[in-house]
Amino acid sequence: MDQRIIDLYDAYTHGGLARRDFMDRLAQMAGGAAAAAALLGVLQNDYARAAVVAEDDPRLATETVAYEAAGGKVSGYLARLKGGAKRPAVIVIHENRGLNPHIKDVARRLAIDGFLALGVDALSPLGGTPADEDKAREMIGKLDRDETLARYAAAVPLLATRPESNGKVGAVGFCWGGGMANRLAAAGTPLAASVAYYGMPLPAEEVPKITAPLLLHYAGLDERINAGIPAFEEALKKNKKPYELHMYPGANHAFNNDTNAARYDKEAADLAWGRTISFLKKHLTQS
Repeated sequence: MDQRIIDLYDAYTHGGLARRDFMDRLAQMAGGAAAAAALLGVLQNDYARAAVVAEDDPRLATETVAYEAAGGKVSGYLARLKGGAKRPAVIVIHENRGLNPHIKDVARRLAIDGFLALGVDALSPLGGTPADEDKAREMIGKLDRDETLARYAAAVPLLATRPESNGKVGAVGFCWGGGMANRLAAAGTPLAASVAYYGMPLPAEEVPKITAPLLLHYAGLDERINAGIPAFEEALKKNKKPYELHMYPGANHAFNNDTNAARYDKEAADLAWGRTISFLKKHLTQS
């Protein structure tokens, strides 16, 4: 697909364009309204594909959990392998579309790999994630960033004290959630590791607060996010913060999302996922 179209869609999904302006410009690029409508179907997520690990996989125990945090009750999707073994825990932080089927599938993938995975719904205080992803993006934009960070921070002790947990907690976030994963690492919690997929880099003045090692995945074509990498990495080095940074040439923002045919990059996604699992196991299972 024409990279200009992907960049246009990225601008729209991250608040840079109103829907009407986006559709007008997409129609101009595509050669008409009908062609634009057809392209939109490819650009949007198809959650029918969100089942790398089936919801009813017999190996797993899944449930909806709730906990008290800033502003009220927060809910989430908890997944783990069946059995009584203690497991390292991971908070899964969604994109700006909320706790959708894809993110729940990511939680199940982590569970299959031996983690106690909690996909937190940041939209819980607003009634929960709606099926309409455009509506979900609007709701994400209404969240107070500091309150939302506090809600994720509250999940750290929650998971650390679960009977299925070994006491160590990490985080992995995607897009909007990648930026939140970076912030969570600097939120003063006992978080043991944090993984950010194409997440907004922390401002340099926030870097000294980081207390967890970072794994940072970036897409080579993601100019919007990548513009902040040099200052972020310079601050990480200056403050001697442990981190790994990987750039995936030729990949687009959201390359891990296999429900999005236009931006998913299987080679990059598989490589990043392998690195993610190894990083989390290193920091959450070793004493």
